[in-house]
Amino acid sequence: MNQNIPDIKKLEIIHYPNPILMEQAAPVKEIDENIVALSNRMIDMMVESDGVGLAAPQVGVSLRLIVVSPTGKKEDAEVLINPELTNLIGCTDSEEGCLSLPGIRGKIRRSESCTVTAYDLDGNKFTMDATDFTAIILQHETDHLDGTLFVDRLNAIGKMAARRGLRSLEREFDESH
Repeated sequence: MNQNIPDIKKLEIIHYPNPILMEQAAPVKEIDENIVALSNRMIDMMVESDGVGLAAPQVGVSLRLIVVSPTGKKEDAEVLINPELTNLIGCTDSEEGCLSLPGIRGKIRRSESCTVTAYDLDGNKFTMDATDFTAIILQHETDHLDGTLFVDRLNAIGKMAARRGLRSLEREFDESH
């Protein structure tokens, strides 16, 4: 049994400023039926929310697991367990949003290509080179595993533009807790 996996049916996408979003996620120690169920549920949640990526901390599970689908389609989704990025090359600016920061968008500078090494649900280690949109998604989602949100990467003007939306999310969080 893997650590800290709640009832899969009750999972929800959590919003800023929930503290789990700012934590370093723990490595997945064992790929078991709970990890498979979590991954499948995360894919469904990502697709239902019109997302292209989702990290386990975004559903309240502090484990190093992400799901990505650059097309937003379930059949194109991939599961990456304990992903590590290397060979971050180039520079590109793109408009980003986040399922955990609804209504907030901003221009972020990221590497235009990268290599990811991870494990699949069968426990096989694999390496994949990614460019453009896929590279951006991988960087965004692995940031979540390190407790970094895209708003942390905004420039000063971007942070000012996001301030009202962040305050609104903070008020909603305070009212619900």
